[in-house]
Amino acid sequence: MVKNSLKEIRESLLMSKSELAREANVSPITITRIEEGKPCRLETKRKILLALGYSLSDSKKIFGE
Repeated sequence: MVKNSLKEIRESLLMSKSELAREANVSPITITRIEEGKPCRLETKRKILLALGYSLSDSKKIFGE
């Protein structure tokens, strides 16, 4: 499992899992899995980054890879 800061960033933006999932067009279960450190596809990471208002170059800040 990979440590990431998605939960901390999402909460700092006062965004619920459901809101992020809706904005990123993924399921809330996917958000939960990623926050737990489980892997996901690059396309999913891209959707989440854009939904949070980050650029693609900020991927390492959130996903730590």
